[in-house]
Amino acid sequence: MIGNRVIAFDIGNKRIGVAVSDPFNEYAMPCETYFRTRNFTADVEAIAKIAKDRGVGVIVCGMPVNFDGSESIQTVRTREFVEALKEKTDLPVELEDERFTTMQAREVQIEGGVKRADRKKSIDSIAASYILDGYLSRMKNRAKQ
Repeated sequence: MIGNRVIAFDIGNKRIGVAVSDPFNEYAMPCETYFRTRNFTADVEAIAKIAKDRGVGVIVCGMPVNFDGSESIQTVRTREFVEALKEKTDLPVELEDERFTTMQAREVQIEGGVKRADRKKSIDSIAASYILDGYLSRMKNRAKQ
């Protein structure tokens, strides 16, 4: 699946995790964590700039839903952020279910011996890589069919 790289964002109230695909869109790599300001517009512009600077062709945003698939307050907040992001970029913006990604990221950190105080620095970018991995897998399966 060679094409433009894909970037994924795990959008939270305080932090936004960033992950990018390899040039062949085979695997996801955690990158950075963007620490949100209290300025919604500035945060949206910063995320659009990160995507532009990475030279990607698609943006994937994790969509937080409850375990049963129903929407939560965070789902509404994320949709608001995604809609604003669509206004700030010409890139297609896709949504990907992010259930369990933060739990998976936390487990990886614990298994890797990351101290509790240091986990916030990277948990969101690791979660973003799981979001991206799910998206890439879905696209590969779609291409096979």
